[in-house]
Amino acid sequence: MYHSPTADAEVAEELAAARPDLLPRYTAALPGARAAVLTRLWRALAHEPLPWLTGRVGGAHSLALRLADGRTLHGPHADPYATGGCVGAVHLDRERYDDPARLMTDLAVPHVAGLAVELGHSVASLALSRAGADHPKEWPEQDWEWEQRVVDGHPFHPNCRSRPGFSVAEQLSYGPEHRPVVELGTVAVPTAECLVSGDWPEELRSPGRLLLPVHPWQAAHVLKRSCDPWRPARPLMSLRTLALPGGPHVKTALSARLTSSVRDISAYSVEASAALTSLASDLAARTDGLLHITRTLGAATAHSPDLAALLRESPQVYAGPGERVLPVAALPTTALPDSPAWLADFSRLALTVGLRLLDLGVALEAHGQNLLVILSADGTPLRLVYRDLADIRISPARLTRHGIAPPALTGRLITDDETALRRKLFGSLVAGALAGTAGSGPALGAALAAAVPDLPRTRDLAALCEGPVPAKALTLMRLSPGTPGDLWTSLPNPLVLEPGT
Repeated sequence: MYHSPTADAEVAEELAAARPDLLPRYTAALPGARAAVLTRLWRALAHEPLPWLTGRVGGAHSLALRLADGRTLHGPHADPYATGGCVGAVHLDRERYDDPARLMTDLAVPHVAGLAVELGHSVASLALSRAGADHPKEWPEQDWEWEQRVVDGHPFHPNCRSRPGFSVAEQLSYGPEHRPVVELGTVAVPTAECLVSGDWPEELRSPGRLLLPVHPWQAAHVLKRSCDPWRPARPLMSLRTLALPGGPHVKTALSARLTSSVRDISAYSVEASAALTSLASDLAARTDGLLHITRTLGAATAHSPDLAALLRESPQVYAGPGERVLPVAALPTTALPDSPAWLADFSRLALTVGLRLLDLGVALEAHGQNLLVILSADGTPLRLVYRDLADIRISPARLTRHGIAPPALTGRLITDDETALRRKLFGSLVAGALAGTAGSGPALGAALAAAVPDLPRTRDLAALCEGPVPAKALTLMRLSPGTPGDLWTSLPNPLVLEPGT
């Protein structure tokens, strides 16, 4: 039986040298990690517009996918919003597959070789993450501690834990789920050679130079140079963003492909950061106190996506006494009430805020990493915090309609296309943050049904209620190397999902 021997064996060999005490736990975690990645892959095969699939036929207890070459894939029903459950195996004609990398290799569809390798590494890295996860049961006190509890990564992406270019020792040293302290460095760059937005702090300046924070992985593998020691920090869910003790969060350039994207920082993002912070803060003030925006305090780049950094407020500054702020992706790790009423309350809060900003003219990318929730001492969802404005969408026409001056920005963030705006919000919030919290289509549908009557009656709400839900076609994007930008699929509306869908 094939089990991605290269990735599995490579990680096991490195782990035996770096942390031999984790090797038995890693080996024990491999079957579950394999099933977790296969579950995400099967969801993609069932619901994305993959050009080499010509038909989908649902039976009483199974789903059949017909390939253009005449073969047929068989597996269980795939709830597009489920995060629980487990697909242990699927069949390609008569052959059984429990390994996602082997399955994609044998499908032999265009551009599959790279994805198959990534799937093998996703399995191995996920097993490593699970082997090293040993978090206390009590609720954390520090914001970065919540980030460490999200062990499995993206709830729907087959590359949920793919970290190409990272050795086992580096994953243990930099992955938030392993709870490390990362020693950030700085690189001195002549001020005249830098682009700066916002306020760059004095501690990151020297005569005639700016000191740009650098992640140690970036220094070793991309910049290939040593850095001056700066400050210890704790990595957050995004791995390249880190929390300084008692201070802001630092977003560093990390020129590695994590899930779908290379995580560098463009000059466009640096230049736009101050204007985005100003606009988003103004709009948040129009939500009756339900939304806070973490301000970008300063951003700088040496005119290179490989050497840039942003300093951003910690979400912790918006939590009052007795309150806790945590990423939505961490909600499933808490001991919150497992009740439809709680989920409906949270969905109502998130959709009220998201729809309000969308109507004003800004579509948030409100997935479980960017969106945080402030909870009362008893776990009641009170307010939201949004961080990382680098990939929102802004509609000048909608802003103008509400008497708001559009920012002096051009480029990819600016669009008046209603489909693009709704895809950005609904794809991240409904098919992402809310689905990941609900854990299934029926639970999500019930929460939305309870929340919708209290939501602002806008055309965007009507579109959400009446049509399919957009979601990024994450696997199609990885199999379409010549197609820039996001690709999309349409998921069945959870408000009208039928049992077994």
